[in-house]
Amino acid sequence: MKLIPELRFPEFEGDGEWVEKKLGEVYNFLVTNSFSRANLNYEDGEVKNIHYGDIHTKFSTLFDITREDVPFINPDVSIEKIREECYCLEGDIIFADASEDSNDVGKSIEIVNINGEKLVSGLHTLMARQINKTLKIGFGGYLFKSDWVRKQIQREAQGAKVLGISTGRISTIKISFPRNPQEQQKIASCLSSLDELIAAHSDKLHALKDHKKGLLQNLFPQEGETVPKVRFSEFEGDGEWVEKKLGDKEVSSFVNDKVDSEKLTLENYISTDNMLPDYSGITKASKLPTTGRVTEFLEGDILISNIRPYLKKVWKANKNGGASNDVLVFRSGSKILNNFLEFILKNDTFINYVMQSAKGVKMPRGDKDSMMEYSVSIPSKKEQQKIASCLLTVDELITAQQEKIAQLQQHKKGLMQGLFPKMV
Repeated sequence: MKLIPELRFPEFEGDGEWVEKKLGEVYNFLVTNSFSRANLNYEDGEVKNIHYGDIHTKFSTLFDITREDVPFINPDVSIEKIREECYCLEGDIIFADASEDSNDVGKSIEIVNINGEKLVSGLHTLMARQINKTLKIGFGGYLFKSDWVRKQIQREAQGAKVLGISTGRISTIKISFPRNPQEQQKIASCLSSLDELIAAHSDKLHALKDHKKGLLQNLFPQEGETVPKVRFSEFEGDGEWVEKKLGDKEVSSFVNDKVDSEKLTLENYISTDNMLPDYSGITKASKLPTTGRVTEFLEGDILISNIRPYLKKVWKANKNGGASNDVLVFRSGSKILNNFLEFILKNDTFINYVMQSAKGVKMPRGDKDSMMEYSVSIPSKKEQQKIASCLLTVDELITAQQEKIAQLQQHKKGLMQGLFPKMV
């Protein structure tokens, strides 16, 4: 196999094979510090610090300090021992050297803009600096996210519960790059443009979710109130909403009907495992219960994961099926529409109420009796439908935006596989 990518920009098709070297031939490693979160703050300081946890959770592949929320080292912490050459420079690669997940061990970012600020690489990180500036700034960030490089890093990681990677082991992995710096720049520019597009759509998604959160707060009465802050004009003269308990038979009830698990399929069996957090719906079940009977639900019922309620796993069934014993099934009563009940149960106010009486620490469970005592305010069914329709429209926009982001991420994955050659 020649070291040539499947996808190549036309102007570089005749440039031949990429160069292959060991990482340690292109980069050397510098000393990092071991400041914990307790030594950091987001308000004041002279030097900013990259913590390995932020590499795992929030920093972009190409790290621009003007776009990232980076903590300072506390002013009372001495930084005298930090040598001048150990401050980050543009083009440095910062690796997170530890993770409980093999997919994250050795995850990295490339420093592309420091903006004249002082920045150091912190706890559980490795900082690599180019020896001869062989790679264009920006290319290295994506190189170390390519499939073949990531697989090598995962193979070199060691540990049982927590995986770690050392400078010695990571230095031996193979990396490849175009001889022509212009090709490196073209690849980096292509992928960074796509990342910016994904970020823009992600910002739009967050804005839609914030908008929905605001609607949920304003279209429903707050605690101690009998009318909402915002009301559709045609219902302004309809007076106060009626307050009832969630367990009132006219409002809702728990479903206790059972169905044999052998009658279910992977498509209509719901457990806490295939319910997605943050009200994002469900995925196909990975396995069915082996024996016994589970709770039967009907289309229109509202399902809630009773384990770790704070994850907000709530789903309105769009088909009949069966749910595990860790999933509660609500059915709407005569005074309330199931669409309206769905948004009551998705409201942060209800989730917070459930958490107050939840039992357990690591795996808290909601208390069914307490849930049934939850106070709900109900308007006429016409107003319920208007509110539910409004919120459903926002949900559809959120779903469409999530699908658009997923498509872009899939497109990027394909580009990453094609733009970097598979090394032997």
